[in-house]
Amino acid sequence: MKAPFNSVFISAIATFIIFGSFMYVSCNRDKCKTIVCAHNGVCNQGACICPSGYGGTNCETVLRQKFLGNWQVFEKGSTTNAAQYAISIVEGSKITDVKIINFYNYFTVPIKGYVAGVNGDTLYIPNQQYQGKVTFGVGHIYSSTTYGAFGSLNMCYEVVDTATDIPNDFGYYPADLSAPSAWNK
Repeated sequence: MKAPFNSVFISAIATFIIFGSFMYVSCNRDKCKTIVCAHNGVCNQGACICPSGYGGTNCETVLRQKFLGNWQVFEKGSTTNAAQYAISIVEGSKITDVKIINFYNYFTVPIKGYVAGVNGDTLYIPNQQYQGKVTFGVGHIYSSTTYGAFGSLNMCYEVVDTATDIPNDFGYYPADLSAPSAWNK
């Protein structure tokens, strides 16, 4: 009598496991049934996983868009006086790339940058050398009551003169008591 009970019990457990697995997979598929992810995003358990450079609920937003446009720069470097000047940020070749025109109020060639971060709120300037200077940095965009949604950017960067090796720091190395450059739209 024990043998039939054991086989019935094992059969019942196996049936329950198979049915439960089917329902789990079916429910997870149903979460993505009505979701369409733009720009080759992939739905996973009801949420879009976006490729690099895109964001939003359905990957509909190009993340670099919030950085593009004209900016007014206010800064004082570790070796320079306070300055105010205009720059422009335009699209680069890849979906995450940007070019900064009139960077440091000095460079006549566009400085390359790229947008990254969880919400695409970080602008990186990789190490690059032009016109006798090396520059690199990182900045974070944010919304402010004065400049609106994504209208302000704290940019921390450094420019090093290759002839003298003297750095001009804008908050990149806080130990030298320099302050980040403030960019506003």
